[in-house]
Amino acid sequence: EVYFKNLSKQKQKEVMEKNGNNHKLRVCVATCNRADYSKLAPIMFGIKAEPQFFELDVVVLGSHLIDDYGNTYRMIEQDDFDIHTRLHTIVRGEDEAAMVESVGLALVKLPDVLNRLKPDIMIVHGDRFDALALATSAALMNIRILHIEGGEVSGTIDDSIRHAITKLAHYHVCCTRSAEQHLIAMCEDHDRILLAGCPSYDKLLSAKNKDYMSIIRVWLGEDVKTRDYIVALQHPVTTDIKHSIKMFELTLDALISFDKRTLVLFPNVDAGDKEMVRVMRKKGIEHHPNFRAVKHVPFDQFIQLVAHAGCMIGNSSCGVREVGAFGTPVINLGTRQTGRETGENVLHVRDADTQDKILHALQLQFGKQYPCSKIYGDGYAVPRILKFLKSIDLKEPLQKKFCFPPVKDNISQDIDHILETQSALAVDLGGTNLRVAIVSMKGEIVKKYTQLNPKTYEDRLELILKMCVEAASEAVNVNCRILGVGISTGGRVNPREGIVLHSTKLIQEWSSVDLRTPISDALHLPVWVDNDGNCAALAERKFGHGKGVENFVTLITGTGIGGGIVHQHELIHGSSFCAAELGHIVVSLDGPECLCGSQGCIEAYASGIALQREAKKLHDDDLLLVEGMSMKKEEIVSAAHLIQAAKFGNTKAESILRTAGTALGLGVVNILHTVNPSLVILSGVLANHYVNAVKDVINRQALSSVKTVDVVVSNLADPALLGAASLVLDYTTRRIY
Repeated sequence: EVYFKNLSKQKQKEVMEKNGNNHKLRVCVATCNRADYSKLAPIMFGIKAEPQFFELDVVVLGSHLIDDYGNTYRMIEQDDFDIHTRLHTIVRGEDEAAMVESVGLALVKLPDVLNRLKPDIMIVHGDRFDALALATSAALMNIRILHIEGGEVSGTIDDSIRHAITKLAHYHVCCTRSAEQHLIAMCEDHDRILLAGCPSYDKLLSAKNKDYMSIIRVWLGEDVKTRDYIVALQHPVTTDIKHSIKMFELTLDALISFDKRTLVLFPNVDAGDKEMVRVMRKKGIEHHPNFRAVKHVPFDQFIQLVAHAGCMIGNSSCGVREVGAFGTPVINLGTRQTGRETGENVLHVRDADTQDKILHALQLQFGKQYPCSKIYGDGYAVPRILKFLKSIDLKEPLQKKFCFPPVKDNISQDIDHILETQSALAVDLGGTNLRVAIVSMKGEIVKKYTQLNPKTYEDRLELILKMCVEAASEAVNVNCRILGVGISTGGRVNPREGIVLHSTKLIQEWSSVDLRTPISDALHLPVWVDNDGNCAALAERKFGHGKGVENFVTLITGTGIGGGIVHQHELIHGSSFCAAELGHIVVSLDGPECLCGSQGCIEAYASGIALQREAKKLHDDDLLLVEGMSMKKEEIVSAAHLIQAAKFGNTKAESILRTAGTALGLGVVNILHTVNPSLVILSGVLANHYVNAVKDVINRQALSSVKTVDVVVSNLADPALLGAASLVLDYTTRRIY
């Protein structure tokens, strides 16, 4: 009630103006069975009574259209509602598969109906499998959903279905304060939740004044008195069909022994319902003088029957919800309604495993009169719901927003995880240096160790082990948990076996080397090994410009030229682990000789070694140094001197760098025409010197369809180490590699 006191008339006026003064809210009400119609009918009458605000479309599906369940669609017609569409959606069967198939059939048929109706909002009730199909269809077709009776708790698969519909629904009408709190706890927007009460209570609380004796006589016989008969309504529990059928059999035996006139209603359409009907027939219930077995009772008359019964027994939600309005004693059997709020009129027999237990419950409850309960409503739900519907602004974004509570960073309760940062040992085997680092999950280099790379296999492996052991010991002191070892090395690598197949000339005695076994045995950690170019690409994918990019290429421009190709988020290794040897793309048939033995490779033009070679030639011819430059006598000529000379205006140095940039650009064009990436990342010490030249060559030489590719310089300070670490960290975060 507080909600509506706070809802000003001005807001309604503003909403009407936003929606257009002449626009009526087109409401589709879909009803699946007799139970949900009892809740939806009062709302439908309310909508129909205000044609200046609403247009009503009624869709009927589910058990309404099945003869075995009383063809209950007729009561909708008797209430003078025009049924827009009838959908036969029930697949006959006696197991869970039939329910699934029924949902599937509804999902197939509903889109056409909703396309034709184009409602502004669909009203869905409850927790039945049919309702899940309705909500799913409407949500996927961008139709707003108003869910009735969300947030409640019960003890079957209905719970899961009800909460699933809640997550699909845009607006919620709940019946109790607890249900409202449950919806808020499920992160639903409080402004879109209405605590209205149950719509059926609007009818229940005004129902006692009618001529009830004639109704009782029609259904139970002329000689029956008020408070001297029983209403039984029991459904199968789909999560434990066998037990629920046994419980129904015990219930019927107890009712036969209790020897009171009893009205037994057929169960809902659920897995196991046919077996329950067979149990009734096996015990002769339909022909027993004390029993009346019926498929359906109109809701108006059903209200009178339960209001004046001596007791109601079964596991229907009606027993714990609606019957409380009359104070009629109820025996709730089993777990189907576990968690529902109930009045004092309800006696629970959750473990109804013997006839005597049920019979004893009947003896305790029959004929009592309890105070009326208004837990589920006060008789004014429909006016609140109509007012809520009028307040809906159709111009608000359709996309739901969930109100998640503020949460702290996820902290594991395992003491090791609390105290330690998950990390990797990263090893980079370069032509000059051997480096080992502790790298955190976020890509932070916690500690780094550097040594000169030994020239022999034995010394190199011994140094790797020594440095790794030292780093692993230090990891304890800096609160890092080492998850594994990742190794980046030059040459051709079999990452599946952790073997260096062939190395570059920069690293001697480094072919057919098993790195995984000795390091794993020494450290008792998993070990991953890959080519340095591939590791650079992995570093970009996890920490750099390649994060979230489906297809990209990384080019390393350093001592040599290497790289890696990521296609559909995964690294390409090739059939013989030779993919992405990008430095050996040939860009000239008669170019300079490459270390690989070929001629005209990118590496022969643009690598640090190639630039050093050209710098030496200029220096030997006394053409390198220009005004502003100086070199010590013992200083070794390097690529850096060539770059410096170009900056100081040395035209020959400029020409060499221009040729190198062009060669690299032509290689990139070949890559674009081969794998068509959306991004090219230049990495390494020479990247900044080449990026503009590469872009110029792409603009001149590439096909127009690939000219839009982004070419960027890596922002990672140490891609080789980060890539080696990502070999480990990607695995620990369950990436496929």
